[in-house]
Amino acid sequence: MHCRRSLALIAVFSLAACSIPNRVQQQISEQAVIEQVADGEHQGRYRNLYRPTTGYPNYPVTCSGDCYPAHPAVVCKAPAQDCQYTGAQRAPELKTGYSLQWLGHASFLVNTPDGQQLLFDPVFGQFDWPVSWAQHLAGIIKRPYLPKLTAEQLAATDAVLYSHLHYDHFSHASIAQIGTGATYYLPLGMAAYMPNGGYNIVEQAWYSKSKQGELNIHLMPAHHFNSRKLFNDNNRALWGGWLLEYADKTLFFAGDTGYSAHFSDIQQRYGDIDICLLPIASYHHETDGDWYRYVHTTPEDALVAAAELGCKVMIPWGYGNASWQMGDISSHSPLLRLLHMQQQLDSQVPLLILNEGDSVAL
Repeated sequence: MHCRRSLALIAVFSLAACSIPNRVQQQISEQAVIEQVADGEHQGRYRNLYRPTTGYPNYPVTCSGDCYPAHPAVVCKAPAQDCQYTGAQRAPELKTGYSLQWLGHASFLVNTPDGQQLLFDPVFGQFDWPVSWAQHLAGIIKRPYLPKLTAEQLAATDAVLYSHLHYDHFSHASIAQIGTGATYYLPLGMAAYMPNGGYNIVEQAWYSKSKQGELNIHLMPAHHFNSRKLFNDNNRALWGGWLLEYADKTLFFAGDTGYSAHFSDIQQRYGDIDICLLPIASYHHETDGDWYRYVHTTPEDALVAAAELGCKVMIPWGYGNASWQMGDISSHSPLLRLLHMQQQLDSQVPLLILNEGDSVAL
C-alpha cells in the first residue's frame, strides 16, 4: 500500500514538473539577418542565405579519382572501418583558454576561458527517440557511443547550444539528463520543440548575440535545413552554427552545413577564427549525392571553408566509430579523404585530428 502511494506521488510530481512552462527570450540584434520565404505556400519559413537559381552550386574543388587512399596514421580493423587515428595531435600555440572534449559525431564539451562548461549538440546516443527505437528495432548500427558524461559533469553544465532539430543533433533524452540548471541557446523557432519543465531558453537570429557571464554567444548562418516531424514542419525553425567570443579569442562550431559564401561573410564580420569545429561527413550518397553535398560539407569543402574563415586550427567532426554513417562510405572514409585532400590542396590550415573521447586544451 505504501509502495503504491509512493509511486503515485512520484508520478504526480513528475507530471507537475513537466507542466512547468519554459522561460523563453529572443535575441534579435540590430545586425541580425533573418531569411524567410516572402509568399506562396512556404511563406514565413526560413531559408538559406545563398541559393543557386537553378540546380546545385559550383564548388571550388571536388576530389576525383581515388579519394580514400589508406593513411599510415589511420589504423583500421577493416578498410576505412573501425579505426583509430594514431598520428601526432599537434596544435598551434594559440593560448585561447578554451579546452574541449569530442564526445562523438557533432557533440562537444567545451570549457571556456571564464570557467564555464558548455555542450554543443549533445546527443548521448546516436539518435533521439523515436529514431533510436526504430534503429534498434531494425537491428542496424548498434555501436557503443562513448564517452558517457557522469551526472556530476552534466550538472556542471552552464549552457547548451543546439544547431538544429534533426534527431542526431537535438535530443529530448539528453536534455532530460542535463536538466534545468543550464541555459539552452537555440535558433529562432526551436523553443517550440523543447520539452516543458521550466527550462531557461534563449532563441537567436543569425548574427545576434547573447551574454553568458563574460562570454559572447553569437548565432551564425549555416547552409542546411530544419525539420523534426514527418510532415509539414520543414524549415519552420531556423538552423545555424555558434561562435563563442571571449575577449579576442573565438571558437566556431559550424553545425551541419553545406558550403556557401556564408563562411567568408563570417570572417569579414568577426576576423580570423581561432578554433574551428567543422563537419566533414554525410556528404556521400549513391543515388542522391548532389543533395547530400548541398547541405553537408565534403572534406575538401571544409578545408576551403577553413581557409575562408581564417581558422588558426581546424578540428573535424562527423566521422568515427560511433558515427551512424548517414551518407558515408565507412566510419573513417571522411577522415581519409580529408587527409588526402589536405595534401592535394596543399592546405595551410593546421588540422587537429581527434578520436572520439579525446580532449585538448588550446
